[in-house]
Amino acid sequence: MNWNTCHAPGRFGQNNASPAQRTPYERDFDRLIFSSAFRRLQDKTQVFPLPGPVLVHNRLTHSLEVASVGRSIGKLAGEELLASTGETFSDASKEFYAYNLSSVIAAACLAHDIGNPSFGHSGEAAISAYFEYAAPMPLNGSTLRAQFTDAEWKDLTNFEGNANSFRILTHPYAHRQPGGYRLTFSTLAAIAKYPCESTGTTKGVLHKKKYGFFQADKAAFSNVAEQTNMIPDGNAPLSWKRHPFVFLVEAADDICYRIIDWEDAHRIGILDAHTASTHLINLLETAPDATAQMPGIKRTMDELKNDPREQLAYLRAKCINYLVVTCAKAFAGEQQNLLNGTLDKPLLDLLPIGSINALENINQVTIQKIYNHETVVKIELAGYEVMKALLEEFIPAMLSNSPTHKQKKILKLLPAQFSVVGESTPYLKALSVVDFISGMTDLYAMEMYKNLRGISLPVHSS
Repeated sequence: MNWNTCHAPGRFGQNNASPAQRTPYERDFDRLIFSSAFRRLQDKTQVFPLPGPVLVHNRLTHSLEVASVGRSIGKLAGEELLASTGETFSDASKEFYAYNLSSVIAAACLAHDIGNPSFGHSGEAAISAYFEYAAPMPLNGSTLRAQFTDAEWKDLTNFEGNANSFRILTHPYAHRQPGGYRLTFSTLAAIAKYPCESTGTTKGVLHKKKYGFFQADKAAFSNVAEQTNMIPDGNAPLSWKRHPFVFLVEAADDICYRIIDWEDAHRIGILDAHTASTHLINLLETAPDATAQMPGIKRTMDELKNDPREQLAYLRAKCINYLVVTCAKAFAGEQQNLLNGTLDKPLLDLLPIGSINALENINQVTIQKIYNHETVVKIELAGYEVMKALLEEFIPAMLSNSPTHKQKKILKLLPAQFSVVGESTPYLKALSVVDFISGMTDLYAMEMYKNLRGISLPVHSS
């Protein structure tokens, strides 16, 4: 792999691209913005319950902010690469890194959470827990577990939002055009944080901590890896080294959720202004140019002393700017490790040690006061109950060789694009149900749960 061969403007599932005034990567961004899967993120929990009297981030606003940060990191990283080793770039690559890398990273950031189910990360855990719980359930003269191979079962009992994102973007759902969203290979490679199958996950190995594609999507991922010259890391299980662009997308996401969650926590009264501002100022004081910058920062803070929210918004902007610039420089400083696949830590772990410690302090407060807050825990528990109940209805109905009258009715609720025809395997049938349920918004999943449990009746709307 080198900087000239790791980007590809060709589109997954499309041989001939139509001419356009926009670059292929700008078109990736636009396709995602206007997609229904992206739009549904507006009613998917980020951290705090939705909706409420105070506006907090949902998956959509989080993704938009990550894309904004990602665009900045991509622009600066491209400039840093060209400035450091410009003589090694082809003319096409010079143009790509000067003008297009930022669009690739922004588009990948938009898509990075598109596969996350309802109710935050507890939605992922709930899907996995259902299959473990239901494994001994009698089905077709055997058990549910007996319907799947070991690798297929690993997918279902360790459901992964990252793999689901890749599936949504590339899978040819029924009655839809082949190739999914037909994004460029560059953008698809940039979202692959964990380029391995579920049987290849390995604790302590960055690119194998989780997995990035289902068994059903191995051929599609192999195509993307080949087109962008990703480095193979094993055939059984199938895996690759991370693509360099992944580190920029990961950094944008890490920056946003570490910093911006604090604004929400303060807004709804979980985190006091003093604690929040003190930790953010501590981070800024670790910057190499802090001696020159901090007097101006403290003057501005004093000017805003009567509005704690505005103070936090200001500190958030300063912290994000510092982290963006520093991560872009770290990326350019690790070129050889990025290209040969040996970089084994996120870009935020390459910051000055003082900054790493300040971010860890922020992270510890986040875990203690935000992620374990009563309202957050309650939404996670609700997610477990709702997702489990929906799967209990749809999975047996889809897999049964002799569905009951009720199960036949249940299957009529499955939208046409998730239908499976012909000699489909139990795994593909189960995956189609998971496709449907994982794509639900929080509100839709809750309403479906209430309807199927007889708690409330549906209301017709035109």
